[in-house]
Amino acid sequence: MSVIGEQIKKYRVQKKYTQEKLGNIIGVTTQAVSKWERGGTPDAEVLPQLADALVVSVDALFGREEQDVQLALSKKLSRLPADEAYHSAFTICWSLILGLVGDDDYTEDFMDTFMGHSYTNRDKSPDYFSKLVRDEGMAAARLSSDFNQFYLLAEPRDGSVLDHLEDMESIRRVFALFADKSIFKIICYLYSKPVMPLTLSLISQGTGLDPRETERCMRTICEYKLAYQMTIASVDGEIKSYEICREGSAVPLICFADEIAKKTPFPIFSILDRKKPLL
Repeated sequence: MSVIGEQIKKYRVQKKYTQEKLGNIIGVTTQAVSKWERGGTPDAEVLPQLADALVVSVDALFGREEQDVQLALSKKLSRLPADEAYHSAFTICWSLILGLVGDDDYTEDFMDTFMGHSYTNRDKSPDYFSKLVRDEGMAAARLSSDFNQFYLLAEPRDGSVLDHLEDMESIRRVFALFADKSIFKIICYLYSKPVMPLTLSLISQGTGLDPRETERCMRTICEYKLAYQMTIASVDGEIKSYEICREGSAVPLICFADEIAKKTPFPIFSILDRKKPLL
């Protein structure tokens, strides 16, 4: 199958058109549409009609639109100041969720309602949650006046989500790690500080934990590579210190746990029509 054939079939299926219906719209036979999808190339004069019928650009029929969009977005974000770039990126993420619904009318109706509601309640700084849970994947976002987050999962093409995870006992131990009050308190303390070495005594003082309990917790935290131990030379000898790992693996987990802790009501925007098991 040629690139244009793949694109025609992809967009035809998205529009839920049969080959016969697409052919009728643009005035060609079902056999012509079938030929294009198997590798034939439409005549140049048919391309604009074909693009209009599928509500895409002619570039999209040749597989160029996605590359153009990616390049345009990359260039746009790279030219913005860092703080503006992150906020702009989130608006793109929010748009992705709406776009994945695959229904222009639904998306437009929601945006009108949402924008009016958010402006009316701006002073209250509410959290708006959106959920998209379908067989093809999942997406979730939190939108508020000054705190935004986004998650996207594209369904694995081969197997289930579980097939790509560590064994359940290993994952359970991660949850057990965060369930330890002392460890969770230290993790939050470390993440709230600038990334620099902190001595055991400073961590103990900052969290109000006993030094021996602090040392126990730090050993475990280092085992999970959320922090690492280092030794600093001083006039008083070597001092044990710790530095949080910069990738911040725990932050997304804490943010999404917060949503569950809030016992969030039904999302302001949701499509929940997944037939497959969630894992």
